[in-house]
Amino acid sequence: MTYIVHGATGAQGSPLFKKLTTEGKNVVAAIRNPETLDAGSTVTIDLSSVQSLVAAYLGAEGVFIHLPLGPESLRLQYTQNIIEAVGTSRPKRLVISTSGCALGDPEDKSALPELIRGVEATGVSTAVIAPRLYLENLLLPIVSEAVKMEGILPYPLRSDYPVSWCSHLDVADVAAALFADTSVNGIVEIGQLPAVTGDQLAKSFATHLGREVKYSSLTPEEFGTRLTVLFGEAAAAEVVEIYKAKALSKDSAIAANISAQRLLGINPRSVEQWLVDIGM
Repeated sequence: MTYIVHGATGAQGSPLFKKLTTEGKNVVAAIRNPETLDAGSTVTIDLSSVQSLVAAYLGAEGVFIHLPLGPESLRLQYTQNIIEAVGTSRPKRLVISTSGCALGDPEDKSALPELIRGVEATGVSTAVIAPRLYLENLLLPIVSEAVKMEGILPYPLRSDYPVSWCSHLDVADVAAALFADTSVNGIVEIGQLPAVTGDQLAKSFATHLGREVKYSSLTPEEFGTRLTVLFGEAAAAEVVEIYKAKALSKDSAIAANISAQRLLGINPRSVEQWLVDIGM
């Protein structure tokens, strides 16, 4: 039984690739440049090539998919190619991660909703992991260095704004469980319940580090200015828009009835446990 992991050298795919490998599964990294993987089996894929996707998916027990960032027109092209490849090769199970993107209106014609609708229409067993915000965002130097050097945790959300944070490690745990339990289909939301405010987040850092850490609420624009140094203006501008939208909402909490806790019995890491697991 073979499991195909898209982006196995990236932030989401790598933890799942390692977890399945540790579990003794026959896991194959689906990547464009096989030489970027230190160890393990690989298959060369190109999202612009249906043929390469079909070759990778054919006979697979499971496939883990998440769309890469980029222009929406390109993401839509990739989406149609994946759908066609799934319909042709018919792997036994698909697990898709939304990568934190909102699914939006049922009539939304953007790439992610189109991908989910398209693969579900093939009849292949499909589960969708829907996280909110990743704890790994807090490892950005503009955040982590302020925590270490100044005892301040700066982030572009209100201090009382609740978030169901999760880790890429949690995504790997849930994805592996969804491969094992094919009775769970549809959307599985992943993140902490109850959701955690900025002040509570800083308190967890303080407990782990053994010293005072205070939360500092930035405006999306302030955060974007700092982020530009790392990723450039275009990428920073996209992030700013995401946090502007969140500023208009009451929270970023998952729904308990479709949570991984409820559907799979899997609790995400607490902030303190995550900090231990990453060795911070």
